[in-house]
Amino acid sequence: MTTTANQPSVVDIGEFVVKRTISVAAPIEKVWAAVTEPKHIAQWFGQGAELDEVAVGGRGLFSFEGYGDVPVRIEELDPPRMIAYRWSNELNNVDDPSQLDPEHSTVFRFTLEAVDGGTQLTVVEAGFGALADPTGSMESHRGGWDSELDELAAYLEGGS
Repeated sequence: MTTTANQPSVVDIGEFVVKRTISVAAPIEKVWAAVTEPKHIAQWFGQGAELDEVAVGGRGLFSFEGYGDVPVRIEELDPPRMIAYRWSNELNNVDDPSQLDPEHSTVFRFTLEAVDGGTQLTVVEAGFGALADPTGSMESHRGGWDSELDELAAYLEGGS
């Protein structure tokens, strides 16, 4: 399949949000599996993923080189159209890094829509206003979503 050209992430400074929409030449079921199943998440998003269950309240860890293990919790779920994860962003402010601190975390929501030729995936990450450096965090995550979602598209469109 041909890799689709996608626009980069955008930062909404007034709303403290990072957003990106991409088109993936893969069916919605395949994209859903890639954003909810640890064995697939680990192939494109960081170096490792664990989830105790794919349900509201499900907890786990996403591992990133240079950042370590980042605790996550599923906040919302509407299969196969939407999943929202809360994750810690300022781990040095958390006494137990395996626990989420609502004061130092953001929520990223994947919304999937079946479209002709594949799936449209939108990620919206919100909650940066509560962080110590909202602008720096948004810029960092903007770049992260650019690279990570490009990896997701390559993973899914590469026939994996």
